[in-house]
Amino acid sequence: MYLIEALDITKEYEGHKALNKVSVQIPENSIYGLLGPNGAGKTTFIRIINHITAPDSGTVLFDQHSLQPGDTKHIGYLPEERGLYKKMKVGEQIIYLAQLKGLSRNEAKIRMKKWLSRFEINHWEKRKIEELSKGMQQKIQFITTVIHEPRLLIFDEPFSGFDPVNTELLKQEIFELKKKGATIILSTHNMNSVEELCDEISLINCSQVVLQGNVSDIQEQYKKNLFKIKISSGKLPETGSHYTLISENKIFNGTEIILRKTDSIPVNELIVRLAEKYPITTFEEILPSMNEIFIDTVEKNSDIKFEQNE
Repeated sequence: MYLIEALDITKEYEGHKALNKVSVQIPENSIYGLLGPNGAGKTTFIRIINHITAPDSGTVLFDQHSLQPGDTKHIGYLPEERGLYKKMKVGEQIIYLAQLKGLSRNEAKIRMKKWLSRFEINHWEKRKIEELSKGMQQKIQFITTVIHEPRLLIFDEPFSGFDPVNTELLKQEIFELKKKGATIILSTHNMNSVEELCDEISLINCSQVVLQGNVSDIQEQYKKNLFKIKISSGKLPETGSHYTLISENKIFNGTEIILRKTDSIPVNELIVRLAEKYPITTFEEILPSMNEIFIDTVEKNSDIKFEQNE
């Protein structure tokens, strides 16, 4: 069942189409990646789901009914641009925002204590927001986003400002929220996080959906018949009857080789034929990264050129 169904959503600002007939179906209890380059229309889509703005045409369904203002109480939104009150103390801030989401002051305080303890930051409760680092503020805003235990969570660049240790901590919390039943929309430019976290994705470019589906299925769709093998001895020629050698590197226990299968021979048969001549210790297919797929897809659908390290 889908928690969010956006059907043919179109939104225009002063002659510019931010979204052009965008349709996205987000399964309940999933982590769904909303991807795209800057200016693609992701933020507009998120604002429509949050009932901040309305589409010019199209329909948004929340739990199989037309999205209503009251549905926002079931949504938690962590925006890319953070919005905490700098002069307020951490505890006061969390309790205030939790009450705005419908919690009683007593329940908000109980949940706040639990989350501060979970992040091992109880000592921050009496400190002002402006006294905290960007990463510390990010943790507080994460708590304010999830404290009312909404059915839908929208995280826009949630790992910004975090070091690798705290990034991993937040990823584990996101997995835990899904485990408890939440549906999560993740908007990020970090494609490694997409591979780790997301079940499905939609890639928006130039206001339209240009790629959509299950992450593993998409990687299968874009694979390029590349394989990595290791042999304990010997040397493969640059070309064989069924492959082309891409690279080889000496390692401590043999040679690591990247090759491309060049015809329709089954992979198992290729392995057998190579194993007849060379002592193969490992053989694995190389699937394209989501970063490669992102760049290839966007470049095909626009004039934008990306550097691989961006």
